[in-house]
Amino acid sequence: MPTAARLGAAALAGALLAGTAAAPALADTATPSPSSSASSSASSASPSSTSGVPAGLYGKGDPQYDGVWRQSLALIALQQEKVEPAEAAVQWLLGQQCEDGGWPSYRAEGTPCTPATEDTNATSMAVQALTALGGHQQPVTRATDWLRAHQNPDGSWAYNPGAPGDANSTAVVLNGLLAAGLDPAQVAVGGRSGWDGLASFQLGCATAADQRGAFLYQPAAGVPATADTIASAQALLAAAGGHLPVTATDRKDAPPKALACEGGQAAGPVAHADAAEADAAWLTARLAADGQRLLAKTPGSDTATPAYDSTAWTVLGLVAAGHSAEAASAADWLAGNAFPWAAQGPDGTNPAATATLVVTARAAKLDPYNFGGANLVQLLVDSGPKPKSAPAVGDPQATRAPGSAITEPDENSGFSAGWLIGVGLLVGVGAGLLLSLNRRRHKPASPAEAPAPGTPDDQPEQDR
Repeated sequence: MPTAARLGAAALAGALLAGTAAAPALADTATPSPSSSASSSASSASPSSTSGVPAGLYGKGDPQYDGVWRQSLALIALQQEKVEPAEAAVQWLLGQQCEDGGWPSYRAEGTPCTPATEDTNATSMAVQALTALGGHQQPVTRATDWLRAHQNPDGSWAYNPGAPGDANSTAVVLNGLLAAGLDPAQVAVGGRSGWDGLASFQLGCATAADQRGAFLYQPAAGVPATADTIASAQALLAAAGGHLPVTATDRKDAPPKALACEGGQAAGPVAHADAAEADAAWLTARLAADGQRLLAKTPGSDTATPAYDSTAWTVLGLVAAGHSAEAASAADWLAGNAFPWAAQGPDGTNPAATATLVVTARAAKLDPYNFGGANLVQLLVDSGPKPKSAPAVGDPQATRAPGSAITEPDENSGFSAGWLIGVGLLVGVGAGLLLSLNRRRHKPASPAEAPAPGTPDDQPEQDR
């Protein structure tokens, strides 16, 4: 996913159902956005709050690496839930856009735009947010023109223009283009389209059977091509022709089809028609093998820990690809375990993580007002400026009244985020000894997202 989260504020990881240590989590990347009139940041930026974070921004953590990313995700999630955001929140995002149409992850009030700091991830997420809000066609068009102007000759996109492309950035850009109503097949350089760019990162018949269909982050000379969890998860939504927010589609009659390589099939790129199915099949197999969530390794550790972001993006991609049944168990796992990722970071609520869970819950036909016992919508609302309006009590969209508890006993099956997990009593034979066992939640160190827009699987997914 975008690099803002990879470089940005860390969120606490939740404990596993099995009691294993959880992985650190971060928000996604964000980029500053200009107003629809292309005014400078000095004239359009929101005033700063007493905490040093702009008053219109969601979250209290340092926005340097994920300001636009988290703001865009928050606006997408709130719009989906019929919460009309404060004008300051929208204007902050618009004010971050540069005159050439791109967004950086963040720029402070009064700081001029620097082309080298603009990134495709923030720009694409801002496009999705403004498209969801409606009424912002001018900045959206300028942004998509900027994205088209920075497409690599092979059809891919890099995090920062001028660098080699990567699967994560290419996928996120395709999400933005699709949200804006553009056909990636028609967005091309020298005959290489956006679909061609994405296909260049997918592992086909030339790789080991257990890797086929997955995506690598970025090929490297002399390094064997290896499946990358977060790259595969983010690529699925794009390969399925989807964007945020994800609308549930009709389920297909069968599980996703793995890539068939029998009969001397060519070892070239996976055909676009097969790309989403092959990726979905690989991700579904990983979910089944790892307890219905994806895993990743933290730097310096041989132990794989829960990858909340990858799991959420996989749910979104599976639903968009028409495989809601295969997404259901992973969505349930998130409901029972992901609250600490969203709510208990070093700076409090992680708005990017919370917003991601809101859109994931709705895509999986779960209740974001009661997701594993957590009112995610209220949590997100409370992390930013007071909204103009929200669904009234009794509105089917809002299953809880505004201001209702953030955490309550779990009603989505799985463990509640607010409970002390795994308290058990063991009665000793004869002596009647009573032993109490607690599974502890672990608080991981808060890593910053990797400087590159996508890192290998031996780094925390949030650092991407």
